[in-house]
Amino acid sequence: MRRVAILGSTGSIGTQAIDVIARNPGRFEVAGLAAGGGNVELLVEQARTLRPDVVAVSDPEAATRVAAELDGVEVWSGADAATRLAGLDCDVVLNGITGAAGLEPTLATLAAGTTLALANKESLVIGGRLVTDAAAPDQIVAVDSEHSAFAQALRAGRAEEVRRLILTASGGPFRGWTREQLRGVTPSQALAHPTWAMGRVITINSATLVNKGLELLEAGLLYGVDLDDITVVVHPQSMVHSMVEFWDGSTIAQASPPDMRLPIALGLSWPERLADVARPCDWTQASSWTFEPLDASVFPAVELARQVGKAGGTAPAVFNAANEVCVDAFCAGDLEFSGIVEVVADVVAAHLAQPPTGPLSVASVLAADASARSAAADRIARIKES
Repeated sequence: MRRVAILGSTGSIGTQAIDVIARNPGRFEVAGLAAGGGNVELLVEQARTLRPDVVAVSDPEAATRVAAELDGVEVWSGADAATRLAGLDCDVVLNGITGAAGLEPTLATLAAGTTLALANKESLVIGGRLVTDAAAPDQIVAVDSEHSAFAQALRAGRAEEVRRLILTASGGPFRGWTREQLRGVTPSQALAHPTWAMGRVITINSATLVNKGLELLEAGLLYGVDLDDITVVVHPQSMVHSMVEFWDGSTIAQASPPDMRLPIALGLSWPERLADVARPCDWTQASSWTFEPLDASVFPAVELARQVGKAGGTAPAVFNAANEVCVDAFCAGDLEFSGIVEVVADVVAAHLAQPPTGPLSVASVLAADASARSAAADRIARIKES
């Protein structure tokens, strides 16, 4: 039986992980749950059902409410609660936290020697070599569907036989739109993803394709592949979750209907597979899968991500932080949809013009994160005034 800690338990990844665990009694024991505190009722319900040793809540007021509802469960509170929980004695930590806040829990998990089931791609992207250098071989197991697909397909050959990775993208709700059409997009339109049900930030990121840019950076770091050897292709049906092309011309694809429980289950049980996690493809029914090139002139986020990945250092942290601010501004009605990537590109350009000196560290990453958030907010304010 594997002891599991779930960070972000009330979010999309966390709730689906709990569903996987509930469907596999005797395989897992939940050692701890962590959440921000925005959904106290659900967190209390999860804790009562799973009886973890510890519940960590970043919002102190919410932590007090949770503690009042639970008997026999230790409740930790504060901004570092999830990071403390990541160091718990367990077999797997599933990091399903959204955004840059996942960095320190990721590093704490690796320092504890625990397997990290990583859904929080941002922590790897902004931490870069801080994260990969802290990880033992095979300590990080990808939970993103695309990176789980890579891990599965890479079993087909040796690392030196890989020619390139092919990262698939659904194209989001605005596939085929022009740049001019994107200017009038509303938050409700951007949140209507055609194939995946996800949280607010990742859904908006999928509409701008910022998420695909983050995934490109994550793939390069996880699998040691040069960023120029990762190709993004649009696959609207979201059935092929990514592919690996080998030097002999063979391409290995991982396919399944879109269901995040599959990569989550693999993250929890890797390298073993659990039975009947998700329905397979129905090969008795006629279907068509299409693939098309990404229109980088309309969706420039992927190439911008490739640029910051090549720059390295704190540039990826700047890219991610500016985007998080822009997503919030868009959802609040303070920035148009196409302005998200435009502002991010401006903030990145200013950073690359005067990059910080010195070695990469947690402090330098967090400083770059804070600076980028301030710079993005300033640009958004000026746009509103103009």
